[in-house]
Amino acid sequence: MRSSSKFFCNTNCEYFPCHLGIDKEEFNCLFCYCPLYVLGKNCGGNFLYLDNGIKDCSNCLLPHKPQNYDYILHKLTGYTNK
Repeated sequence: MRSSSKFFCNTNCEYFPCHLGIDKEEFNCLFCYCPLYVLGKNCGGNFLYLDNGIKDCSNCLLPHKPQNYDYILHKLTGYTNK
């Protein structure tokens, strides 16, 4: 899936990889800033809220797994790739 409209990997980024737990060859940077963040508790990712109310997504890999591209589009737009 390298360099497709659904996948982009920026190995030159000073923060790469910004999350651990995914093979660097499979790490999708396309959604570097997760578009699901604004959905709050309904994003479907692995997050927690800190005592100060900030949503902490540092343990979430959802936007960085290539197979989750369609899930993200569906959550944002209701689009289903059939």
